[in-house]
Amino acid sequence: MIEVLLVRTSLPRFASRPAAATLLAIAVAAVGLGPAASPAAAATIPAGSGSYTDTRPAGTSGPTTNTGAPVTPKVTAAARNKPVPTNDWWSSLAFQRYGDNPYSTPMYGHPLTYQATSGGLEVGYPTTPAVVGDGRQYEYAHKADLTVGLSGLNSPDTKADAWSDWTVTPYWADGSRTFRATIGHGMPFVYAKGSGGDARVTTASAPAVFSDDGNVLGITVAGHHYALFAPTGSDWNVSGSTITAGLGSKDYFSLAVLPSTDALATYRKYAFSFVTGSRVAWQSTGGDVRATYSLTTEAEEGTERGTLQALYRHQWLHTTDALTPYTYVSPRGTMKVRESASFTTSQKNNGVVPALPASSGVDKARLTGYLNEVANAADPFSGASDTYWTGKALGRLAQLVPVADQIGETATRDKLLGLMKGRLQEWFTAGGAGEFSYDKDWKTLTGYPASYGSDTELNDHHFHYSYYVYAAAIIAQYDRAWAADSAWGSMVEHLVRDAANPSRTDSAYPFLRGFDVYAGHSWASGHQGFAAGNNQESSSESINLSAGLVLWGAATGDTSLRDLGSFLLTTESEAITQYWFDADQQVFPDSFGHDTVGMVWGSGGAYSTWWTANPEEIHGINVLPVTGGSLHLAREKAAVKRNIAEMERENGGPAQEWRDLLWEFEALSDPAAAKAKWDGANGNYVPEQGESKAHTYHWINTLDTLGAPDMTVSGDLPTSAVFTKNGTRTYTAHNHGSSARTVTFSDGKTLSVPARSTATGTGAGGGDPDPDPPTGNTFRLKSGGVLTTDTTGPAGTDTIASADGVNRDGTPYRPTVYEVKQVNGKVAAGAATAFRLRVDAGTEVGLAPQVRVSYDLTGDGTFDQAETFRYFATDPVAGWEEYTHAVGARTTTGSLGELRNGTVRLEIWNALGNGTSQVQTGTDAAVLKIPYE
Repeated sequence: MIEVLLVRTSLPRFASRPAAATLLAIAVAAVGLGPAASPAAAATIPAGSGSYTDTRPAGTSGPTTNTGAPVTPKVTAAARNKPVPTNDWWSSLAFQRYGDNPYSTPMYGHPLTYQATSGGLEVGYPTTPAVVGDGRQYEYAHKADLTVGLSGLNSPDTKADAWSDWTVTPYWADGSRTFRATIGHGMPFVYAKGSGGDARVTTASAPAVFSDDGNVLGITVAGHHYALFAPTGSDWNVSGSTITAGLGSKDYFSLAVLPSTDALATYRKYAFSFVTGSRVAWQSTGGDVRATYSLTTEAEEGTERGTLQALYRHQWLHTTDALTPYTYVSPRGTMKVRESASFTTSQKNNGVVPALPASSGVDKARLTGYLNEVANAADPFSGASDTYWTGKALGRLAQLVPVADQIGETATRDKLLGLMKGRLQEWFTAGGAGEFSYDKDWKTLTGYPASYGSDTELNDHHFHYSYYVYAAAIIAQYDRAWAADSAWGSMVEHLVRDAANPSRTDSAYPFLRGFDVYAGHSWASGHQGFAAGNNQESSSESINLSAGLVLWGAATGDTSLRDLGSFLLTTESEAITQYWFDADQQVFPDSFGHDTVGMVWGSGGAYSTWWTANPEEIHGINVLPVTGGSLHLAREKAAVKRNIAEMERENGGPAQEWRDLLWEFEALSDPAAAKAKWDGANGNYVPEQGESKAHTYHWINTLDTLGAPDMTVSGDLPTSAVFTKNGTRTYTAHNHGSSARTVTFSDGKTLSVPARSTATGTGAGGGDPDPDPPTGNTFRLKSGGVLTTDTTGPAGTDTIASADGVNRDGTPYRPTVYEVKQVNGKVAAGAATAFRLRVDAGTEVGLAPQVRVSYDLTGDGTFDQAETFRYFATDPVAGWEEYTHAVGARTTTGSLGELRNGTVRLEIWNALGNGTSQVQTGTDAAVLKIPYE
C-alpha cells in the first residue's frame, strides 16, 4: 500500500485511483493496515436474481483507523441509527481515521473553516492564498482566528450529533458541560448551544473591539471582523484573548464573520434565527434544471426567522434572486451573500446520449475491425479483479454496444452485452470471486476485492460504481427484463442507493453519500482526514455516475432517478467548469500558474494526481471516461483549448500515454484538430485502459462530421443533444419509452423519435424562442449604433474594443452601443429579453464579449432596468460564433414597466482579453428581442 503526502507532510493518505500505483511526484511513504478483522458467519441477502452478504469475506477489512483498528461511526446516541454521510466536507467528525485525534481534521465550510478540539470549535476565515509544492498547489489553509466553546470545556472527543444536506452539528461533553455548534456551507454564522458554563470565545491574538453593545460585541482578529451575540441581558467581558458572557437561564449564543464592520447591523438582525436544517429540491423540466436551496430556522429570541447565506460562484452565476453587496473570499472565488433563507438556480440541462449519433464520417468496415479487436480479445476484462478495474472494463465494453448496433453489427452488439451481463451477474451474486458486502454500522455496500481504500476508508464508491450503473443502463436499453427488480435490477439499485441515494428517509443508506449539494460536486475520501479537507480528483468519474443515473432511470422508466442524474450532472458540470478548469479565470489565485487542477481540495486545488506528475494524466483524469455524458465539457470551448495547450506546454509536446482521451477531449472544442492527430497516429498507439480504438475512432470522426456539441441549445428530453458545424445544427435524441415522442429543443426545433430508438436530423418546425428576424418587438443591430425594425440594408461588422488585459466582467468598458428611442409597449407576461449575435475573435486568444441590455422606460435618460448577461468566451479560430441570451443573466438591476417613448440600449464589450473582436450587423443573426407587446 502507498501513503501519499500531497504537498504538505500534514496531509495523510488517500489513494484515490486509477492506473498502476506508482509515486505521486511530491512525496510517498509506506504504511501498513494491520491485521484484518475476523469475519463472523455470513448471511446471504437475496436481491432479485442476485444477492449480497452481511459480513465481509474472510481476510478483508472494513473501515479502519490508519493503524488498521476497526472503527465505527463517531456519533451521539441521538444519531446512532441514522446513516452517516461519509465522503462529506465534515466527515472526520464521524470517521476517526487517526487514533490520536478523536475530534476532527480541518473542515472547510466556506467562507468559514473549522476544526474541533477538546475546548470547542476553532473558527477561521482564510483570505490570503498560499502557493506551495513547487507551485503545484494553492490553498486557503485553515488557521484559527478564534475558538468558541464554554468556560472549562475539556471534552475527550467530538461527535456528530445531527446533520442535513449541507449543515452539521458537532457535540462535546466532558461530564459537567455539553456543547453543540451548528455549522455549514455558505453560513457566516456559528450557532452555539451549551450547558454547564459561560459562553467563551478565545482569540488567536488580542482582539481589537470595534463595537461593544452589551450582548453584541464586534471584534477584529487577524484582520477579520467578527460579531459575537449573547442572549439579551448578557454582557461580553474581554480579558486579553479570552471573551466570556454569562448565559443566565439561556443556552444559546452565536457568532458571525462579517464582510465589513458596517455590516454589523444587518447581521445582528439574524443573530438569534438559528439554522436547524438545510435542504435542496430539484426539478428537471423542459430542458432546464432548477434547484432551490433552503434553510430551516428557529427563533431563539424574537420572531425573526430569516437568515443570511453566501452563494458559491457556480450558484450565483445561475440565480436571478436578489443578492446583497456583501461578499466573502473563498478557494472557489468570490461568494455573494443573499438575505433570505432560500434561493433558486436554473441551468440548461446538459443532455446525455447512449452514444454519438451515426454519421457519414465513420467508415463501417474500419469501425467493424476495431470492434472485433475488443469483442474477440482473449480477455476482454484485461485481468481485472477488483471493483475499480472491473468497472473500467465494463465501461469500455458498454461504450461499444450502441456503436455496434448503430452500424448493424448486431452479433457483436449481443456478444458485448453477454460479456457485460456475465461479469455483472458474477459480482451481483454472493460467494463468488467478486461480491458485495453490506456493513450495518456504516450503512454501506462495499465490493470485494476492494481497491484504493474503497473498503478501509470508504473512498471512491461513486467512482467505482459509476461504471456498473452505466453498464447496467446500456444492458437495460436492450434487455429490460434483465433490469427488472425481480432479476438483476435490485442489485443495481443497491449500488445506486449506496453512492447516490435520492432518499433522506432510507434507513439502509445515507442521502447522496458522495455528492455535496451545496459545494456542487462530489468528494472522494470517505473520512475527510486531511489538513486540506476533503478532495476529489476525477470529477469526470463522478459525472459518469450521474450520466449512468440518467440512462438507467430512462431505460427502466424511473423518471425521478433520471431527473436526479440530470440535477447532479448539470450542477457538477458548472462546478467543474469553475473550480477544476477555471473557465472564467476568476477562481484560481493570480499567483497559481496553472489553467487547470487535477484535484480540488477543501482548501483549494492542486495541479497533480495521486499517482503521477505526468501532465497528460493530470489533465486526462478529469476527462475519463469519455461517454455520451461527457458532452457537457463542450460548453466552455475556450477553456478546453487552454487546457489542451497547457498540457502540451507542460508535457513538452502532444500527448503520448493518454493521447486517445485527450484527442476526444479536444474534439469537443475543435474536432478538426483532434481528427488531424488521430489521422497522424494511423492507429499506432496503445489505448488508455478504459478506452478502445473503436470508440475513439467513432467519437472523433462523428464530431468532425457533425461539429462540436452545441451547449447553448437543450432538449426537453434529458437523453438528447445538439451539434453545430458551419452554422448547421444536428439534433439527436434517444427515446427509451414504449411509444414515439417528439423532442422539442430550446431553439424551437423538434425531432420525432420512434419508441426505443435513436433519431438524428436537422430538426423541424419553427416558433423559435430565440429572436426571429425583426418584427414589432425585435430589433436588428445596424452599424452606426442603431437598433431598428427595418430589415433592409447591407450586412456589416463592427469592432468590439479590447479589454486591455483587465477583467471587465460585469462592467461595460469602451462598449459598442446600439440604441433605439421613442419605443412604446406593455410588458408581455412571461417573456424575457432575448438576443442572437454572431461574434468572431479571429485568432485572438482569451477574448470574451459581454452584453448588457438596458431599458429607459420614459426616455428621460435614466435607465430603469439593466440586464447584464454572462460573457461568451470566443475561440481563437477565425469564423463566426453564435452568442445568445441562453448564456444566462449575470445580474439584473431595477424592474420593467410600460415603455412610454422609452429608450432601449444594447451594449457589447470585451470582458476579458487583450485584443479586439467583431460583431455582425445588419443580418437576421444580429437581433434583439424585448419582452414587450
